[in-house]
Amino acid sequence: MKKFQIPTYYRSSFISTIKELRKSGDPRKKDFTPTLLDFGSVQFLIARHFGFCYGVENAIEKAYKAVEENPDRNIYLLSQMIHNPIVNDDLESKGIRFIMDTKGSQIIDWKDLTANDVIIIPAFGTTLEIENKITSIGLTTEEYNTTCPFVEKVWKESHKLGENNFTIIIHGKQNHEETRATFSHSDSSGPSLIIKDINEARFLEEVILGKISEDEFYRVFKNRYSKDIDIVNHLDKIGVVNQTTMLASETQEIADFLKETMIKKYGLKNYKNHFADTRDTLCYATNDNQQATLGLLKESADLAIVVGGYNSSNTSHIVELCEEKLPTYFINSAEEIESSDRINHFDFHNKKKESSTGYLPKNKDITRVILTSGASCPDAIVDEVLDKLLSYFSNIKTKGEILERFIH
Repeated sequence: MKKFQIPTYYRSSFISTIKELRKSGDPRKKDFTPTLLDFGSVQFLIARHFGFCYGVENAIEKAYKAVEENPDRNIYLLSQMIHNPIVNDDLESKGIRFIMDTKGSQIIDWKDLTANDVIIIPAFGTTLEIENKITSIGLTTEEYNTTCPFVEKVWKESHKLGENNFTIIIHGKQNHEETRATFSHSDSSGPSLIIKDINEARFLEEVILGKISEDEFYRVFKNRYSKDIDIVNHLDKIGVVNQTTMLASETQEIADFLKETMIKKYGLKNYKNHFADTRDTLCYATNDNQQATLGLLKESADLAIVVGGYNSSNTSHIVELCEEKLPTYFINSAEEIESSDRINHFDFHNKKKESSTGYLPKNKDITRVILTSGASCPDAIVDEVLDKLLSYFSNIKTKGEILERFIH
């Protein structure tokens, strides 16, 4: 796999080395068991896969290349490069300006851009409408288009579905940049609909089986369907694609459920004419990180700390998985850890910050901590979190001693 040139301060001499050692010993990614880092009075369980994925490293490399190659030009990003505040703050410090926020609200007016400026498309991609707006200004997007190739793969699959008269069902979050972009591309190919979870898939089944009225369909899926969608004629052939950062297991559950719906309606012999198999649109990196998290959760631990941007979809799904088993704290940096007794963390369900005390167990001979991160979090940040936690324990081994054991 390609090695990307990203700033060295995003990598870690400890965490990144552990990851590379695991990768060299398991190049085919068959082993999802976690790495145990035994410091003595505290042990860390590190996921087999976590941190920057291919798409994120590709985006970061191109963004910093744009800064380096265009010292005298205005450089704009459509919105956040990735969902990590440290990376985005660093890009802004180097003069890159954001045109929109993550919800698509305008920060810089299009009329302020000129044909001499540089524009970067973030890893999530963008809509056809925005692409046309950029072109009308006289700007080109090819050189610094950092759209993740796995997102583009979803768009290609959507196009293929539309060409074959299938309606495209998108499993995603309506307001997420990637889902907005995917909907725009799929809508140009055929009728499209965004659903957020299995409950909405169950509602859609009732629509397909003729048990729900058109008015109810349009009410529930308001602003999430193609303008010309016809529930009588456009739901007889469907295929499912996804926002690549959603839980892969949820996308598969939705696809399997809707497949059974078509079997109910059209019979086992005929369902393939009405349901398209699109499972290859699942992002391998998202799937690997989620499988690695499940591998973590097979081990016993006292708590989990998940590091990443608070608006990161893939990170929130890792938090979701961990929450099912043990106390979990979602933080974006080591600064959120105030002391051995208090930690500030994010409740992504209610979109608010919280502060908890007593997060580290008292009077235990050995404390076990699950530590992982989302796909847009630099290893260096995870390393800082590990260092902060280590500082609260006595009589521990050094990181050098831990590395020595892994290398030899």
